[in-house]
Amino acid sequence: MAMPSVPELLIILAIVVLLFGAKKIPDLAKGLGSGIKNFKKAVKDDEVENTAQNTTNTTAAKEVENNQNIKQNKTAQETEGIKKA
Repeated sequence: MAMPSVPELLIILAIVVLLFGAKKIPDLAKGLGSGIKNFKKAVKDDEVENTAQNTTNTTAAKEVENNQNIKQNKTAQETEGIKKA
């Protein structure tokens, strides 16, 4: 489908002005712009939250792994102590 030509765009603009009135169009544009701005902000905040959550999960996983290694080392030391005795 081809792009509308200038006369077609003017007809569409005239219909929009007739439907909404000249005073409503700036308000509609302002509302649309603020909606897009809020959406972008929410997406950005969600990305930051996910990054922080992934960092927390990674730290917790490392801590669990460290605790498991400590338990394994204690078990190995106890086993060696039993073998020496």
